[in-house]
Amino acid sequence: MNRQEIIIGKNTQSPLIARKPGYGTMRLTGQDFWGEPSDRNEAVKLLRKAYDLGVNFFDTADFYGPGVTNKLLVDAFYPYSQDLIIATKVGSIRGNDKSWQPYSKPEELRKSIDNNLKELKLEQLPLVHFGKALGSGGSYGESFEAMLEMQKEGKILHLGLSNASVEQFEFATDKAEIVAVENLYSYAQRTTDKSSPFGFQGGEVLELCEKKSIPFIPFFSLQTSLPTEQQKLQQVADNHGISVAQLNIAWLLHQSEWILPIPGTTSIKHLEENVAAASISLSKEEMAFLG
Repeated sequence: MNRQEIIIGKNTQSPLIARKPGYGTMRLTGQDFWGEPSDRNEAVKLLRKAYDLGVNFFDTADFYGPGVTNKLLVDAFYPYSQDLIIATKVGSIRGNDKSWQPYSKPEELRKSIDNNLKELKLEQLPLVHFGKALGSGGSYGESFEAMLEMQKEGKILHLGLSNASVEQFEFATDKAEIVAVENLYSYAQRTTDKSSPFGFQGGEVLELCEKKSIPFIPFFSLQTSLPTEQQKLQQVADNHGISVAQLNIAWLLHQSEWILPIPGTTSIKHLEENVAAASISLSKEEMAFLG
C-alpha cells in the first residue's frame, strides 16, 4: 500500500503523480464560501507553504467564491511548476443569494470550462471532475457527452466525476476513461445517505473505484459528527499523541490505497499537521478498533 503518492490516469499517455495528501481550496474563500478571504496575502502564503511541504495536488472550482480560489492559485503559482496538478470541477454555480445551484447543461458546462481556463490562465485543464445532481433536469448522457467533446477539443486532459452515484459511475466508466472520482466520504459518513445533497454513495463508489484502480478523492473528510465514533478517534489519537484531524487523514490513507485526501484549512499549523499525517502508521488492530 502506497500512502505517499497516487497515479492519476495510470492507463493514459499522460499520467499525473499526486502526492498525498492534496489540498482543497474551498476554505480559502470568505464566510459561507463566498467572496475574498479576510487576508488575501496570507491565503497565497498558505498555498505556497503547502507546495513547499510537498503538496502538489490542489482542488478548486470556478464557483468557489465564486472566482476566488482559481485566482488565488494563479497568484501563488503562475507560471506553474511541471509537477503541479490543478483539479477543478464543473456542474454547479453560486446564486446571488449564496445558494448552490445546478449548472450542468451542455452549454453551461462549456461556459464553466472556458471560465476555469481563463481564471487559471491555462490552455488545458489537467483534471476536471464532472458532477450533475440527480433530479437537476436534463440528460446526464448529454451533459457527459459535452464533457467528452471538450476533452477531444483539448480543453480537458483528464476527466473525473464528482458527486457520482453508482449508476452515474457505471455509465461514465462504460463510455470513457475516468481517472478520478470526488465524492462525500469521511470516517463518520461512509455509506448511502439519500438526504445528502452531495454524492451520497461514498463507500459504494469507493469500492467500484478500487476494482477499477481509480483514485477516490473524498471531500468533507474531516467530519466526525457521531459522538461514539469521536470517542474512538480521540482514544487512538491520544495513544499516538496526534490530533483527531490527523487521525482522520491517517485513517483514510489506511482505509484504501486509492484514496487521495484533500483536507482544507486556513491555518499553516493545521496544514503542517495535515501533511504530517501521511507518515502516521496505524496497526491492523487500531484499524479494526476504529471499524
